[in-house]
Amino acid sequence: MVLAGNTLGSRLLRRKPVSSLIAESEGHGLPAGAPAEGGRSGIHLRRTVGLWQLSSIGIGATIGTGIFFVLGSAVPQAGPAVILSFVIAAVTAGLTALCYAEMASAIPVSGSSYSYAYATLGEGVAFGVGICLLMEYGVSASAIAVSWAEYLNKFLDLAFGVRIPEQLSGAPGGGHWFNLPALLLVAMICFLLVRGVSESVKVNAVMVATKIVILVLFVCVALTGFHSGNLTPFMPLGIGGVQMAASSIFFSFIGLDAVSTAGEEVKNPRRTMPLAIIISLVVVTLIYILVALAGIGAQPWGEFKGQEAGLAQIMQDITGQSWPAMIFAVGAIVSIFSVTLVVIYGQTRILYSMGRDGMLPKRFAEVSPRTGTPVWNTIVVGVGVGTLAAFVPLNVLADITSLGTLIAFSVVAVGVIILRRTQPDLPRGFKVPGYPVVPLLSIGFCAYLIKGLHADTFRAGGIALAVAVVVYFGYSIKHSRLEQGTPKEPVEVDAR
Repeated sequence: MVLAGNTLGSRLLRRKPVSSLIAESEGHGLPAGAPAEGGRSGIHLRRTVGLWQLSSIGIGATIGTGIFFVLGSAVPQAGPAVILSFVIAAVTAGLTALCYAEMASAIPVSGSSYSYAYATLGEGVAFGVGICLLMEYGVSASAIAVSWAEYLNKFLDLAFGVRIPEQLSGAPGGGHWFNLPALLLVAMICFLLVRGVSESVKVNAVMVATKIVILVLFVCVALTGFHSGNLTPFMPLGIGGVQMAASSIFFSFIGLDAVSTAGEEVKNPRRTMPLAIIISLVVVTLIYILVALAGIGAQPWGEFKGQEAGLAQIMQDITGQSWPAMIFAVGAIVSIFSVTLVVIYGQTRILYSMGRDGMLPKRFAEVSPRTGTPVWNTIVVGVGVGTLAAFVPLNVLADITSLGTLIAFSVVAVGVIILRRTQPDLPRGFKVPGYPVVPLLSIGFCAYLIKGLHADTFRAGGIALAVAVVVYFGYSIKHSRLEQGTPKEPVEVDAR
């Protein structure tokens, strides 16, 4: 190991000490010239989130992203075997969840895989991961917000016999101008997040309970209309279709990453964060597979294509009445609000960490002394997410999100291996069982799902990478806090 120099390679590989990351999370080691306590950028985030609130963040960010609307695009790709697609995605998420649990217990700070990469793989990789997280969170929030209009329209139609005009309920094209409901949803969520994280997680906890009840109701109703014949042929589009569907729906497991973005606002994080990640995974996987099985059994797989508010429609078809579907549509509206809330929250915390590190302008790390939240940061995220939600189609957003999520998950698994080798004595509240097999399997499964994504997704990823290179070499490499000399501990890079 050698001290970092001024060469390009050493600057790209310089790592931020874990001790500095943790110290900054407590408000110590602030940049030179930062305002004293009471000034906006000198205030750190507050630890107000407990185990069940944090678990509800993970469940809330996961249940609702895929299961309420992704069946409409995933089932036509895989047929009834979409159930296997969910299992593959769940196994991948489970392996990665164990890696996240260890990293979150060892480095309990905001920033998720961006912060973990900065401590293990170096600044250049960390910035690239940060851009992947922008794809993962910002684009995911947009995709979820887009689907909100479908269930809102379903509810208005069943309850009042009215619908939002077609021109205002979808991305441009096919008679649509823009998605007004999605835009309004993002605005409401940003208003709530600006008020404070404690208030936000309490609202989210109530919404999570509501969505679980609604999905259990769907399973009970759908099973009454279950026909085993709907499961045959089970794999009409082959294993390739199963892989493609699994890749597309993987973004629905983003909630596991969202738990780790709250690292600086969690009480007793070394214990709480691993438990919350594992609780979230178990609850989400069980519900996803039950809902997918019940839905496929209740409706021929060919009818899912292009179906609006699909699960509510299935309930209406089975019962022959509108009120169960109306109740479900209300639950979906609440659920999707909850998911979008948590995902936008995670996006703001990642940008907060990047701003504090000097990788983005300082304003992203400014925290309001009154609410303890990054207000300006939240507004910027709201504008970006709202724009995507209003003008970009759902299927495009979903695949881009999956790419960002899979790359971020792979980096966390690599980080576990590196941190075990470089800092074996670092305190950990949780250790990955079966090390190093589990992290290696996580990397392998992520690579398998990345391979199944559409070619257009890789083109979008290439554009994002090009933007990352421009921003990093045009701004971040010169303004990084490690470039400026903080923290003052030696910054080491691997000389091998």
